[in-house]
Amino acid sequence: MEDFSKYKMKDYKHWSVFIHPNQGYLGRCVVWCNREDALDFADATEEESTELVKVLKDLREAVKNAFQADWFNYALLGNETRHLHCHFIPRYSSERNFEGITFRDVLWGHNYKTDRGFETPQEVLEKIKTKLEENL
Repeated sequence: MEDFSKYKMKDYKHWSVFIHPNQGYLGRCVVWCNREDALDFADATEEESTELVKVLKDLREAVKNAFQADWFNYALLGNETRHLHCHFIPRYSSERNFEGITFRDVLWGHNYKTDRGFETPQEVLEKIKTKLEENL
């Protein structure tokens, strides 16, 4: 698994927020449970569950303010990484331009699918991260 520590944006008591290095969906983040033995969302403590809702609301507002996202998807899968985490995927009804890159949500209105070939230049990723941090 990739070391996400360089992508950390904010710590909460039970969760940490990271910018996802693949920005095929502008503002995509990963919310990671800080408890080392956390595996399944159904086993989350009441405090973890309550705080996760707050974290997702904070992220939603940050991405609305930063990039005017139109909708949001949340995925708790755990298929590749066996640790409790949530994928936060902003969705856009029309293209967005940021730092010279055009971001297109070609599956708007349908389930998201990661474009594993989408590459976000490191300097642009840092600027997206900074913009989100300013709004968190």
